[in-house]
Amino acid sequence: MWPVLSKQLEEELGPAFPSVEFEPKGGIVVTTTESGAQPLINFATEQRKSLIDARVLALDEAFEREPWLNPEITAAVYYPEDCQIQPTIATEALLAVARKHGAKSFNNTEVTALIHGPSGTVEGVRTNRGDIAARNVIIAAGPWSGSLSATLGAPVPVKPRRGNVLVTSRMPHRVFHKVYDGDYFGATQSAGAALETAAVIESSQAGTVLIGSSREQVGFDDTLHAHVYAEMAKKALRVFPFLADASIMRTYGGFRPYMPDHLPIAGDDPRIPGLHHASGHEGAGIGLSVVTAEILAARILGETPSSPLGVIDTAPFDLRRPTLQHYFQEALA
Repeated sequence: MWPVLSKQLEEELGPAFPSVEFEPKGGIVVTTTESGAQPLINFATEQRKSLIDARVLALDEAFEREPWLNPEITAAVYYPEDCQIQPTIATEALLAVARKHGAKSFNNTEVTALIHGPSGTVEGVRTNRGDIAARNVIIAAGPWSGSLSATLGAPVPVKPRRGNVLVTSRMPHRVFHKVYDGDYFGATQSAGAALETAAVIESSQAGTVLIGSSREQVGFDDTLHAHVYAEMAKKALRVFPFLADASIMRTYGGFRPYMPDHLPIAGDDPRIPGLHHASGHEGAGIGLSVVTAEILAARILGETPSSPLGVIDTAPFDLRRPTLQHYFQEALA
């Protein structure tokens, strides 16, 4: 949906608004060990069964696409549909278009409670600046969705999962796709609280290289730990040895909204009519934001959610799904 939406945003906002920097650059996953090669190829085979375009590359094809890769890589899979967008500008663009169409935003305003009608349905929210009437309320508070949903009487098991990124100074363009090492998927699917790191490397239009990533469950602790960045850098060098000569300009961190079954929640809450959730996307929130909005808008309007690829199956993202039943027990029966 992003290829269409990015053009619509730029057309509606005009040339005075910054570009959302949409790049359909594709992604490449590589392994650097003999033991990791076949599992990566097997995983790509399973992905193709779900209609994901995952193409196993011969090693010479991988070097043709990414000449600066470690010459000792053992396998590579190409994902031509992988895209990149500048998330801050994209968020501002979505807000700007929403406001043009009549949306109102209330910044620095804390929601403290739901307002219920006589039958228990939602009639709005109570805030520290007064009440706001609404027939539908969506909790889309990212990693804070767990605590906010509990405050509003409809808890969901979203927790913060900390991550960090290294940013190099500007350099000649040497990374042409989003490049991951084979450990990346395992790190995203892990359930433990311990530190997990894997190399995810991509260039920005500003000429910098972004190096991720880490995952750990430490609540909202934002303390800087040098050993985390060191481990990320070490794994990035295993993929692109030339980065040994790069200068790190800055680092930043944040918190992903983590769900225990690694699937987001996008839909209504059967416990409170009129309440909906959009959270738990972990690191994929900006990419999946527009399809999440399509799911929620269709649900609220009583329509069938769809994308350019057809009807969207929303069952995996519903609070009623089997993998969440032990969290809600009888409440969602």
